[in-house]
Amino acid sequence: MVALWFGVLILRVLAVVHSEAQLLLPTTFSENLSVFHKGKLAVSEPIKVRNSAYSSPQQLLIVSPKEAGLYPVLLFIHGTMISNDDYSDLFLHIASHAFIVVAPQLFSVFNLPSQAQEIEMAATVANWLPSNLQHVLHERVNKQVEPNLDKLALSGHSRGGKSAFALALGLSKTKLSLKISALIGVDPVEGRNKNKRTRPYVLTYEPNSFNLSIPVTIIGTGLGNHTKLLNPACAPNGVNHQEFFNECNKECSHFVIMEYGHMQMLNDVLDALAISMSRVCASKRGSNSIMRRTLGGVMVAFLGAYFGDEGGQYFAILDNPSLAPTKLYANNKGILGLAPSYAL
Repeated sequence: MVALWFGVLILRVLAVVHSEAQLLLPTTFSENLSVFHKGKLAVSEPIKVRNSAYSSPQQLLIVSPKEAGLYPVLLFIHGTMISNDDYSDLFLHIASHAFIVVAPQLFSVFNLPSQAQEIEMAATVANWLPSNLQHVLHERVNKQVEPNLDKLALSGHSRGGKSAFALALGLSKTKLSLKISALIGVDPVEGRNKNKRTRPYVLTYEPNSFNLSIPVTIIGTGLGNHTKLLNPACAPNGVNHQEFFNECNKECSHFVIMEYGHMQMLNDVLDALAISMSRVCASKRGSNSIMRRTLGGVMVAFLGAYFGDEGGQYFAILDNPSLAPTKLYANNKGILGLAPSYAL
């Protein structure tokens, strides 16, 4: 085992020098990439928190490990017209690997906020976490389950991915009362095209322009920029994951799940509105389970590298994307940091 981890560290050093290199790992290690499978921890059923319950500023969906422990927190912002419920299978995968997921619901059929309003709503939820999340977990999960808000990651899908970047870049009027430690963009989209972007603008179209001092990963989809029948692409070129990666300044990795579409991380069984939204996007036929395993696995591996002691799997995937359950592209820029136990 010592030799195995030493081998991973050597590959990590090589990856810094040759960040685009596709280095192969031994087959015995690829068989141990647990991030692409359900984790070891039993997980709560998704907990629904009503608006104003526990002083919550928005409706929330929370998924947590049941076992006593101190766990990092992932705040996840849904995409356009998509319910937080529609991501619950993805959240269950992530939580089973020792993370607490908090997903606010930022729209309803009676209230369709602008992008700017959604960003402010998400900021109020982030500020709610320090005083109230623990109470929900103690009452609804286990009195010995604790959120570790010193390890808070921010993520979002599609329009929510842009909102996550906006919060991390300090573009909200509502100032955050806690520090964001990591950022994950899931097929983030700035707007319909370069000339029809939602405000506030995040993209500057200047390479390396994001003023971010935290580790970032961006996970795009290979079919997101494809059109379907007469519908425009759901994640068009110029406003999608590729441009977000171009503008990352450092400690940024980029993955593309090549054979899946913009909505295929959602549950197989969806509500009517999510079904309608999904049908306009190009997609691969069949179950989304492999897509969710791949996306969830990359997210867990990334968070493990920066928040825990599982960095070997993250760097293994970066060096050899063929270890994923489906075709995956990977590269990075900058010098990627390591969790303390991987420091050289």
